[in-house]
Amino acid sequence: MDSTDTKAQLRTELRARRDAMVAGLDSAARLFAFHAAPTPLKELIDRAQCVAGYRSAGSEADPGALLAHAAKAGKTIALPYVERRSVPMRFLAWAPGDPLIPGQWGLEQPDIATAPEVAPDLFLAPLLGFDRRLHRLGQGAAYYDRAFARYPDAIRVGIAWHVQEVAMVPDDPWDVPLHAVLTEREWIQ
Repeated sequence: MDSTDTKAQLRTELRARRDAMVAGLDSAARLFAFHAAPTPLKELIDRAQCVAGYRSAGSEADPGALLAHAAKAGKTIALPYVERRSVPMRFLAWAPGDPLIPGQWGLEQPDIATAPEVAPDLFLAPLLGFDRRLHRLGQGAAYYDRAFARYPDAIRVGIAWHVQEVAMVPDDPWDVPLHAVLTEREWIQ
């Protein structure tokens, strides 16, 4: 089995694991799971100029409270803008409460007609799986790996539920590791 097959199988398993865990949580537990940033993340937010996050979908860990904290601290907030698979993801300025439009795969994103493109120096990135080496398994389109390569000096923090941890994420030469992972249980660096 090659890396692509292994990753696809792992994605299926991790989606099911994440869905099952989140199904057992009430809405308040989901909302407050990532409400307080641990000190290392607060320090990263304090040093950042532009924090890139995402709007959670389905059972993804929700970084909304972390983005609200960054916005209150006066940081520029960016959300991904996806046109199509062949075009690298861009990051557009957004503030909590600003309208969003539907994008690819149901992604809620800022409107490129009104939101300027910005350069993140801190990523709060979604993922399907991670390991203690800080390798990340995403959805498979390499959007975040390309974004991380485009902004090599930016700090990369994965946001995940603890059940998304695996012993080892199969990695390819183009995969860019994270600097840290935040779960509802711990900060991993």
